[in-house]
Amino acid sequence: MNKPIDDCLSMTDKPTTRLILPITGVTLLRLVLNTARRFVYPFAPAFSRGLGVSLSSVTSIIAVSQVTALLGALIGPFSDRLGYRRMMVASMIMLGLGMLAAACFPLYAVVFMALFLAGLGKSVFDPAVQAWASSRVPYHRRALVIGILEVSWASSTLIGIPLVAVLMNRCGWQSPFLVMGMLGCAGAIGLFFLIPPDPARDRAASSRQTVAGAYGMLFSNRPAIGALGFAFFVSAGNDNLFVVYAAWLEKRFGLDIVAIGLGTSLIGLAELAGEGVTACLSDRLGLDRAVILGGSLSIAGYLTLPLCAGSLTAALAALAILFLVFEFAMVSSLSLCTELLPGFRATMMSGFLAAAGLGRVVGALVGGPLWIAYGISGVVAVSGAAGVLSLIFFLWGMKEWK
Repeated sequence: MNKPIDDCLSMTDKPTTRLILPITGVTLLRLVLNTARRFVYPFAPAFSRGLGVSLSSVTSIIAVSQVTALLGALIGPFSDRLGYRRMMVASMIMLGLGMLAAACFPLYAVVFMALFLAGLGKSVFDPAVQAWASSRVPYHRRALVIGILEVSWASSTLIGIPLVAVLMNRCGWQSPFLVMGMLGCAGAIGLFFLIPPDPARDRAASSRQTVAGAYGMLFSNRPAIGALGFAFFVSAGNDNLFVVYAAWLEKRFGLDIVAIGLGTSLIGLAELAGEGVTACLSDRLGLDRAVILGGSLSIAGYLTLPLCAGSLTAALAALAILFLVFEFAMVSSLSLCTELLPGFRATMMSGFLAAAGLGRVVGALVGGPLWIAYGISGVVAVSGAAGVLSLIFFLWGMKEWK
């Protein structure tokens, strides 16, 4: 029996002894990266006052940071060639140095670069850690591990941003940069102890390919193209609603900003529940069935949302369920995609995340005008249509994949 199969069997027999500490460690590091990526959104007014610039100058940082998902796609093949641990370490160094620079030099240009590096670090770290985990976990347990890793996304809203708020209230607006900078540098060092070097065989196929060759493999693979189409449309549909749901709640039910903030926390809990359901259920269902189920339920959720407009409780419950099933579909698809191009996992995952990021940008641009012109009915109709297109791409791509 060859060595890779022996490794797979040993991981199946004793997964916790080999993976529980590294998975816990990288999940915590992703929590720091996700918090650094998201904390500028709710605190943009505080940053504009602290930096002495207009609010639009701060929101421009948010817009530019969205580009990092596309830049991360260009770096995916380097992760396959150079090794996943190296790229994870590089990501934490980008985060650490950028955040420390912003803490020491609170100037607009420095903060701009720090948040850009935080976004780029996340865009490099995520495909690398997903590829690293999937190369060491048997396929029939893939959703369990990917689901655990994705808990860090919801946790950044439920844990990371509230902690940032406490820091800013007690120690000033620069304090989160200092804390996350130190955590980033400590994480870069800690990865050397948490993650063993990548075996040479993991990079055997990808090391013989150029970047163009790696993307040639991606765009000539039918299941991979189907997954990219799914990522784009499912993300576009979700963000199309996400950018206007607060306006709908405010207009329909007269909610103030505090109540809307509580509603956002509910969505964070729903995302966390979706990640937990993925970890517990998707491997048993089969990842392809889980994606189809989650996508179908998302479409149903979009189309039934206007029917819940008569009750605030019903509307909040419908939104929570909708974001839960969306997260279930998304994390299940992430888990499945880790096996579509086994020799180019980081390339595949960075392409998937870039397609999802582009979809979010398109959805955010479309949602506002739709809301103004057609109200919530027009928004959910377009989201539902995007959901249908995502499943068409997915089913087409998976037709001949085993």
